[in-house]
Amino acid sequence: MVATEPQSETTVTTPAGPGLLGQLIRFGLIGGFCALLDLGTYSLLRAIGMDAVPWVDIARAISFVVGTTTAFFLNRRFTFAGGRRDGGTQIGSFILLYAVTFLVAVGVNQWMLHLLPESTWKATLGWVVSQATATVINFVMLKWVVFRERPVKEN
Repeated sequence: MVATEPQSETTVTTPAGPGLLGQLIRFGLIGGFCALLDLGTYSLLRAIGMDAVPWVDIARAISFVVGTTTAFFLNRRFTFAGGRRDGGTQIGSFILLYAVTFLVAVGVNQWMLHLLPESTWKATLGWVVSQATATVINFVMLKWVVFRERPVKEN
């Protein structure tokens, strides 16, 4: 028996992007570039005098904003393009995500500066730990919340 009625409500998910491995690679490359931008900004601000409390926290906040804003737009374009949507929901999700990761990055950095012993690498190591923590949170939330791919309805 052959069906003559087309199925009008079939839902098909087609990957519009590079797949999970491709996304991880692109996210890593973009993240590496943006991490260098973040660290460079942080180091520059500390070098020009923002190295003591509370200025070091402000320097970390500024560097975080520079790095993650750049990462958002590059990832939106090259990594998670399949989940790209225009509108307030995606922008609102981005703002909420980056507010949380901002607090995490600054808080972990501050915590590391208090926990780590004095050394020439203390600030850099604190930055690395805070950046790694924020990066993991960002990938998970960008992939499965902010740029979540919607199923495509086939007619």
